[in-house]
Amino acid sequence: MKMKLFAAAVAALAAGGAYAQSSVTLYGIADVGVEYVNKQVGSGDSVFRMTSGNYSGSRFGLRGVEDLGGGLKAIFTLENGFNVDTGGQADSSRFFNRLAFVGLQGNFGAVTLGRQNNLIYDFGIQFDPMVVAPRYGLGAMDGDLGGSTGRADNAIKYRGTFGGLTVGALYSFGWNGNNGVGGEVPGEAKVGREYDLGLTYANGPFAVGAVYNEKRGSSIATADDKTRKAALAGSFAFGPAKAFLGYRYAKATVASVSNRSDLYWGGLTYNVTPAFALTGAAYYTQTKASDNDPWMFVLSGDYALSKRTDAYLNVAYARNKGNNTFGVGGFGTAEAGSNQTGAVVGIRHRF
Repeated sequence: MKMKLFAAAVAALAAGGAYAQSSVTLYGIADVGVEYVNKQVGSGDSVFRMTSGNYSGSRFGLRGVEDLGGGLKAIFTLENGFNVDTGGQADSSRFFNRLAFVGLQGNFGAVTLGRQNNLIYDFGIQFDPMVVAPRYGLGAMDGDLGGSTGRADNAIKYRGTFGGLTVGALYSFGWNGNNGVGGEVPGEAKVGREYDLGLTYANGPFAVGAVYNEKRGSSIATADDKTRKAALAGSFAFGPAKAFLGYRYAKATVASVSNRSDLYWGGLTYNVTPAFALTGAAYYTQTKASDNDPWMFVLSGDYALSKRTDAYLNVAYARNKGNNTFGVGGFGTAEAGSNQTGAVVGIRHRF
């Protein structure tokens, strides 16, 4: 009888251990605040409004892992973006509009397939002082570095970390499935094609990274249009502070006409106390075809109310030249030729 009880106990423990090796986690962020922005495009008027996803895009998701043995794991992520102010989806055309992928992970790194952040977006998250905050960060200057075009449909992605070195590659058969034919067209392999290559090295307080991104037009008519981007950035932590410096080269060819731009940024985050951090950042875009090169300056204060909840105030100033319409929300968001000021105060909860 004792042996039977012992065998039953071992079987129960084994079953529990096997179950523990597979898990699914519900996670998310709810971020909402009130924003003031002047010099609105089309009218020049000011606006007060409630806005969702200011410091971080509001989202919920499911993240799962299954241990397959021998150091190999199956992984998946499904992530939806939503608006706290209205309760609606951030993108009504996609339910899992942020991420939707499945893959394998092991000592070699991870290989995943589906809708994913491209490597230049991952690069922006790591090296932007504002961590690509929608209000206000690097994404206002370049969507690939922090906006909606920083994700790719139909993508195969690899990332692996070996000591302090992280390497990555991405290939998309059609980076935008919602625009035109979106790629994956018989006989039209160039349509919607995207390549990414990335390399990051981190050692103690120091990190440096480089990334290359190339996209084709997402319809048969624009398949020969091409955008190439390359970026280099670094960060250094010292005491309670962390400094950032970065550069991005871009060349867009549309209908055989090329235009080049250079984007520079730098900033500093300082932890005044363990709960309170201040961040200052500056972003500058230089376009070869025009002298109307905009600046954006950002100051942010973030106070942790708990480990999962924080309150923030972000203030930005966009300085234009000529008839540029660059605003704190990006190009086309300010009255032509006007400088613009924006400020948002809000609360963010992680779960």
